[in-house]
Amino acid sequence: MKVLDYTALILTITGAINWGLVGLFKFDLVAFLFGNLSWLSRIIYILVGLSGLYLCTFFSRLADTNP
Repeated sequence: MKVLDYTALILTITGAINWGLVGLFKFDLVAFLFGNLSWLSRIIYILVGLSGLYLCTFFSRLADTNP
């Protein structure tokens, strides 16, 4: 489970950095590296979105571990 947690965290941080670059400089790093809405960039966007949804479960897990 830790591997999935770390993978989701890395993907979500990557997505956050990408959105920061889009907001500040209008520069889409994923599109730059993998093509503008190519199949590979779309897969990355989907994985980042799914990782963000998965990380929402951290709230319940944190509540279970902290008294």
